[in-house]
Amino acid sequence: MDTGFLITAFVTLVVIIDPVGMTPLFVALTQGMTGARRRAIALRACITSALILIVFAAFGEAVLGFIGISMPAFRIAGGILLFLTALDMLFERRTKRREGTAQAEEEDDDSDDPSVFPLAIPLIAGPGAIASVILLAGQRPGLEGLAWVIGVMLSVLGIVFVLFLTAGLLERALGRTGIIVVTRLLGMLLAALAVQFVLDGLRGFGLAL
Repeated sequence: MDTGFLITAFVTLVVIIDPVGMTPLFVALTQGMTGARRRAIALRACITSALILIVFAAFGEAVLGFIGISMPAFRIAGGILLFLTALDMLFERRTKRREGTAQAEEEDDDSDDPSVFPLAIPLIAGPGAIASVILLAGQRPGLEGLAWVIGVMLSVLGIVFVLFLTAGLLERALGRTGIIVVTRLLGMLLAALAVQFVLDGLRGFGLAL
C-alpha cells in the first residue's frame, strides 16, 4: 500500500473530523455527568459514527453509480464541500454552529444521551467525513484499499475516543486560544486537500493534467 495515500487519508480524516476542536463540545454536552457515563457516551458515539462511515466507505460508490453519479463528479462536489468546511474552520463558523448544536441539545433535556445526536451525527460522521471516506475508498478500489481506509478511519476515531476521555485535561491545557489556533491550522490543511480532490475529479474527466 502506498504510504503517501495512507498519510493523505489520515490527515484528511483528522482534519475533517477535527478531534481537538470537537473535544470542548464533548465537555459541554456531558457537563455534570459522572466519569463512567462520559466514557459510555464517548464509546457509543465513536462506535455509531464508525458504523456509519464503514457503510458509506463500502457501499457509497455503488449507491452513487445506481443514481448515475460518477466518481470524478463526486470528487469535485466533495472537494467543494470540503473547501467550504475549511472556510468555516478558518473563520470559526463551524465551531459556532457546533456550539449552537451542543447548546440546543443541552437546553432540550439535560438527561438526554448525546452519543448519537449530536456527537455521532453530525459532529463526527458529518457530511464532510462521509464524503471523505467515499472519495478515499474510490481512490483505492478493492477490498485491500477499503480495509486500509477503514483502518485509518478507525485509528482517527480512536484518537477521538482518547481525547474524549481526556477532554477536561486537554481543555485546561490548550485554553480557548489554543483550540482556535489548532482549528485554523487544520482549516488551512483542509483547504489544500479540498483543492486536490477537485483537481483529481477534473483529471478524471480529462480536464486537468
